[in-house]
Amino acid sequence: MTFPIEAVRARFPALAVTDKGQPRAYFDAPGGTQACAPAIAAMVAHLERGTANSGGPFASSVETDATSDAAHAAMADLLGGSADEIAFGPNMTSLTFAVSRALAQDWSAGDELVLTRLDHDANVSPWLRAAEDRDMKVRWLDFDPATGRLETGALAALLGPRTRLVAVGAASNAIGTLNDIPGIVAIVRQHCDALVFVDAVQSVPHVPVDVQALGCDLLVCSPYKFFGPHQGVLWGRAAVLERINAYKVRPARSLPAASRFETGTPSFEGQAGVLGTITYLEWLGTQVGGDRINDRRGRLRAAMEACVAYERELGERLLAGLATIPGLKLYGPPTMAGRVPTFAFTIAGHHPGDIAKALAARNIFVWAGHFYAVEVIARLGLADSGGLVRVGLAHYSQAAEVDALIDALRAIVGES
Repeated sequence: MTFPIEAVRARFPALAVTDKGQPRAYFDAPGGTQACAPAIAAMVAHLERGTANSGGPFASSVETDATSDAAHAAMADLLGGSADEIAFGPNMTSLTFAVSRALAQDWSAGDELVLTRLDHDANVSPWLRAAEDRDMKVRWLDFDPATGRLETGALAALLGPRTRLVAVGAASNAIGTLNDIPGIVAIVRQHCDALVFVDAVQSVPHVPVDVQALGCDLLVCSPYKFFGPHQGVLWGRAAVLERINAYKVRPARSLPAASRFETGTPSFEGQAGVLGTITYLEWLGTQVGGDRINDRRGRLRAAMEACVAYERELGERLLAGLATIPGLKLYGPPTMAGRVPTFAFTIAGHHPGDIAKALAARNIFVWAGHFYAVEVIARLGLADSGGLVRVGLAHYSQAAEVDALIDALRAIVGES
């Protein structure tokens, strides 16, 4: 069926906002998407009805616990795990630092980590700090600047008996490359007994995720990058989580599995918002899949598969338009094959920050700079020239916005 773009857009209040009568074009999705109405409503409802801390016998606490349990179960259905394998936190970065610190307790001088030059720094610095604390060796998996793809053929040579963890992103937040996580996991399993930690912040908004099929041990993502509130989510294989000695206050040390990483009182309103987001995605799955799908996991997968198809078509339209801009150089995969709809480029003679400002003056929102992907920018040789312009699509983007962006870029180049 045709993707229901008008019905989708109607469920995102921010898309109706105008500035002096001019609509906004949100191409900043890789840094954070707009929130869907069910997520907003769920947060407000939780706070209006009466919030409370967890574990009490009174109604507001009982309701809070029920909401939290439901949010854990909903995220498990989105990722393909179980509810006791889900932990919420303030953001992906904080959760990754918590995991790295906990794991490092069992690592020793001379142990090894494998990181990639393609990752966001939130999947680099936590491991660099752990390596520094424990006097470990860090090995780097490079990517080809010409194609934007990881050089996975070189991975096996980086692995050995002292490799403790391989950290890799499912998709690049800078240039959009979608990595072959099952293939990477297979190489790791063949050559060593290391854990595989996946940053899925940029993949979860755009492709179906199944942690069982990926084969990784730990995975993190950010609901505010997929239409919900500012939260972070950790999934971990239960058997792995059970043996990690997380840093906790003493009364919480006996908590099982993933919950040991939920330090302090969480944002219950944020968890309610995530539950609202999953409800929205279920609705979308029903719209595109009809009544033939009778379970939530199936509806969520149908929703994401529809998003893949829609975003592929829109992305190809954008790529075709970018190819018409004089002096524009695209980084990352040249087509929609093997990428998410995040596109980064430079334009000869124009500072990336100036392009972003010129587009903002036309109410077109894009990012410029390094986007915390400092290894990527350094590897591309762009650290001293302002980095990249980054344009991102979401499933609420539409063709008219893509055309307006291309027209604006053409005008900016023509004005120089």
